[in-house]
Amino acid sequence: NIGSAATLIGNPQNILVGQALRLSFGRYLLDAAVPAVAGLAAAWWIVRARVAGRWERTTELRAGAGAPPLHAWRTTKGLLVLGAVTVLFLLAPWPREMVALGGAALLLTSRHVRSRRMLGLVDWQMLVLFCALFVVHGALAASGLERQALDALAGQGVDLSRPAWLFGVTVLLSNVVSNVPAVMLLLPAASHPLAGPVLALASTLAGNLVVVGSIANMIVIDQAARMGVHVGWREHARVGVPTTLATLAIAALWLWLVG
Repeated sequence: NIGSAATLIGNPQNILVGQALRLSFGRYLLDAAVPAVAGLAAAWWIVRARVAGRWERTTELRAGAGAPPLHAWRTTKGLLVLGAVTVLFLLAPWPREMVALGGAALLLTSRHVRSRRMLGLVDWQMLVLFCALFVVHGALAASGLERQALDALAGQGVDLSRPAWLFGVTVLLSNVVSNVPAVMLLLPAASHPLAGPVLALASTLAGNLVVVGSIANMIVIDQAARMGVHVGWREHARVGVPTTLATLAIAALWLWLVG
């Protein structure tokens, strides 16, 4: 989660924030790179302190857990396309979604790997989940309940046009409904020039607090379980809670300095 906060394509909520608020890819990178790098350093230190020399544990992995063999040309092709797409995001005036689709088309173009096989590796269940989130959010917005909730917060003195309030509410809401739905709910209140970086950084870093704070957490835990490695709520929290508090403090301080 921490590393994904660095760019507008690092995770779904950042993509949503970047598209909805028309953020500059390069400008956001300048705002988020320092908290992401410093946050990774803090997370590494916390993990080392928590593990305290217990790096290895005998675990019998289930069948199919091994990594596929490395294919030099396919790997090189993927890295070249990724590099080209990133450069275009930074420099080209073209729509980012078109650049991304162009990169995907190049990756699907292969004489040796069938497109059906590549598309079969996509986690379609996860994509359906994200589509469902947008459907639910659209219904909520159409019902007027979203606007009523924002007005109720404003009536209690919670001014989401101020970065400090937006940061705090994003952190809290991300751990109640998960970070992607939280960003969907709070985007209508994003009016401050720093609202984009605040929403993206706060929602992403807050997702490390508990297992359900981020869909990325659930993906990792689910795939680990398939390999026979169990990660429970308590085990996650031993690292997740101090890491979240440290990285949020770093991000808040940096946003205050650049703001």
